[in-house]
Amino acid sequence: MLAWLAPDSVIPDAPKKAVEHGVKQVGEWLNYGYEIGGVKITVGSVLFAVLLLVLFMVASAVIKFLLRRYGNKHGQVNQSSIYTIERVVHYLLMVIGILVALNVAGVPMAKMTVFAGALGVGLGFGLQAIFNNFVSGLILLFERTLKVGDFVELASGVHGHVRDIHIRATRITTNDDIDILVPNSEFVNGRVVNWTLREVSRRIKVEFGVAYGTDKELVKKAALEAAAEVPFTLTNEGPRAPQVWLTGFGDSSLDFKLVVWLNAEATRRPGAVTAAYYWALHTALEKYEIEIPFPQRDLHVRTWRRPPEDGEDERAPRGPDVQDPGHRHGNDAVRDVEREIAEASPASTPADDPHAADGGNEKK
Repeated sequence: MLAWLAPDSVIPDAPKKAVEHGVKQVGEWLNYGYEIGGVKITVGSVLFAVLLLVLFMVASAVIKFLLRRYGNKHGQVNQSSIYTIERVVHYLLMVIGILVALNVAGVPMAKMTVFAGALGVGLGFGLQAIFNNFVSGLILLFERTLKVGDFVELASGVHGHVRDIHIRATRITTNDDIDILVPNSEFVNGRVVNWTLREVSRRIKVEFGVAYGTDKELVKKAALEAAAEVPFTLTNEGPRAPQVWLTGFGDSSLDFKLVVWLNAEATRRPGAVTAAYYWALHTALEKYEIEIPFPQRDLHVRTWRRPPEDGEDERAPRGPDVQDPGHRHGNDAVRDVEREIAEASPASTPADDPHAADGGNEKK
């Protein structure tokens, strides 16, 4: 079978018997196998199947590299479409490679019905979550409501950039450079806010308050100057120019909102952008000497304890607690529990409890 490994023309001076013996041993080892269900699987067929599967994986990597190189050279090409084609081609090559490898290993396609049945049982018990995530990933790739590079926010509070959409999960990178793997089914079944699905520009509302009596026009002037100082503002003129809204009358302040449209770069970092506008607002309000109020509360004193008279001990307890130890707590539930404990004690008798009669009358 493998006599071509040692032809006479290649090694004329080598001991032929040793070489033939080695080739024979290798052939016997490759032909060694088991017969399972009428299908013979040998070591050689398994190694050849693994080699074919590796070749399909290499072909997938090469195609992925060529597609990315094409997308980088042609900037007008939609990168999300390139990524979708890349993932679909990868999945197809993997499926074809597995089927071809099984056929080479000695498992005919007619026997795959048994494997399909076993796969169905596995999906019904322990693999349904994995299968659900796989199908959800395909839906995300073809539906294209979620693309690589989008800035999303999930109902669970996770927000960040979409980096990869894999078979089981999607990788989200937060603004703190933390990678979070989110199951694909969460994007399909849950609520997802895609900040960059249709348009990259977004509007934010920055809330602030000033003291009562402050001129509203002066507040508006200061807020618009603050918006102009921040480089993330989309435009200062036109229908998307910054606006200042008076939104309510608070307990101690006039409540305003600075409404600003952001450019594409700032849309993906809402926390840092909001902090930048607050910084600019504080600077502008200080410039025009506009007061930022503190919460104000009125304190009304209903009672005032008189000072102790001469000869009277201030620390001495007064009231029914001195005369009646049974009423040393103002909590009725505490008294009931103490009474029940005293009644349950074997050493206590009705005569020992001066409040037993009172308690019985209360129960009646």
